[in-house]
Amino acid sequence: MKKTTQPNILMIMTDQQRFDSLGCYGADWIDTPNLDRLAGEGMLFETCYVNNPVCTPSRASMFTGKHILDHGVRRLHDVLPEEEVLFPKHLQEMGYTTALFGKLHVSGRMYEEKKRHPGDGFDIYEWCMEASISMDSPLNGYSRWLKEKSPEFHAKLNEQKRGLKYIPREYHMTHWAAERTIDFIETREDDSPFFCMMSVFDPHNPYDDFPAEYRDRVDLEKMPKPTVQDWERNHSISGLAQEQQDGYLGAFNDFTDEDLQEMRVGYYSSIALLDDEVGQVLDALERAGKAENTLVIFLSDHGDMLGDHGLLVKGAYFYDPCVKVPLIMRQPGTVPQGIRSTALVQPHDIAATILTAAGMDEDQIHGLMPDSLDIRNAEAEAHETAVCAYRETGICNTGRYFDPVINATMITDGSSKLNVYYPQIGSSNPVEGQFFDLDNDEAEVNDLWEVPLPKKDELFRKLLGWQVNRELSQPLKAASAAPADVDLIVNMLK
Repeated sequence: MKKTTQPNILMIMTDQQRFDSLGCYGADWIDTPNLDRLAGEGMLFETCYVNNPVCTPSRASMFTGKHILDHGVRRLHDVLPEEEVLFPKHLQEMGYTTALFGKLHVSGRMYEEKKRHPGDGFDIYEWCMEASISMDSPLNGYSRWLKEKSPEFHAKLNEQKRGLKYIPREYHMTHWAAERTIDFIETREDDSPFFCMMSVFDPHNPYDDFPAEYRDRVDLEKMPKPTVQDWERNHSISGLAQEQQDGYLGAFNDFTDEDLQEMRVGYYSSIALLDDEVGQVLDALERAGKAENTLVIFLSDHGDMLGDHGLLVKGAYFYDPCVKVPLIMRQPGTVPQGIRSTALVQPHDIAATILTAAGMDEDQIHGLMPDSLDIRNAEAEAHETAVCAYRETGICNTGRYFDPVINATMITDGSSKLNVYYPQIGSSNPVEGQFFDLDNDEAEVNDLWEVPLPKKDELFRKLLGWQVNRELSQPLKAASAAPADVDLIVNMLK
């Protein structure tokens, strides 16, 4: 096959990784030399806000290039409509060989363990939602690999599920995803471009599944403790109070300081393992002579509160630890080197960025995903505002959706943030919310919701405009019974 100028694309994706969890983002209590090196050789984005703070809708946005109100996946277990197309499908049509090793999760787990989305676009599909989930699924590449590698450990994991602690590195899902990615890179026999997605479950809870030796990689003296103000121990906003009391890990006040400490240690230990595995993959790119012609993208789908603000994991809240994620890109000669971009970007921009890099026409991309931008250039157009929409998305401690339901939306321009919590349908309760001046309150501890501020009113207007545009952009679903004779209509109006 003839050589191409199209770049290879390697996308490394984590699950539930907050923005401030790498050395290059200021986390000096954890050693992440490989991802720090990637950032130094490329561009680090300081303000990447997710489209939704929970896995499925966030990932559906990333892969379709659309906001959640446009692709239709609003809740954890929703199924992406079959007419939607993921960007790897377009890459296939442009001559790319495409591969997935790990988690996709653009639809609910019960759907994905049984079938593939018809528009996923992957030539190689080695799926795994989580190490101990859906191990009997014929689509589960990690389970097959582990069973061949160690039938005994496979059986042990299948029996104990999340109860199995401290999984050795050689059996870990993150190691499997890296090993399969390396094999894909090193065994290619032609010069056609590739898109490869290494998608891991780390550092998602459970927090005690890391290889035991990685605990020593966390500096406990430097690791910060959760930041909780007095008023955050009993949130007054109804949606936040529901999450704090009935979140799917349980009530926040049932966790001790020692519990939260162990949670954080496990979280960052998993990131240390992740960094080692990423280093192996980047080294494989170098050995294969492909690093110079490969766009590398590292990002996550949402963050994790880890006890900050009196909240756990993720949910109907929009504090930065939950909704701001790391995003790093490297492409020699195209992506600026050693740049820290302050551009306001969102994960749905990844689709247009990748398709533009692959050579798709700008007008075609705009027709497919008008809100998605190519963000490889630090001086390129960014968003005026970023919106994160929560629509009955997450589950509570019973494994079901919250009742009463929670609906909320965040909008930020990077310097201020407005969070709006909507009352129940039919309720006369007022709208609740939060407003933070991020320039002067980076920790988001001084809520200015009750203070009359022009900036708050401005963001309210922009949020209303965003929601109206989303509604008006939806196709009409009702059939029309209008008369075909326009003159007849005019005469009827006289």
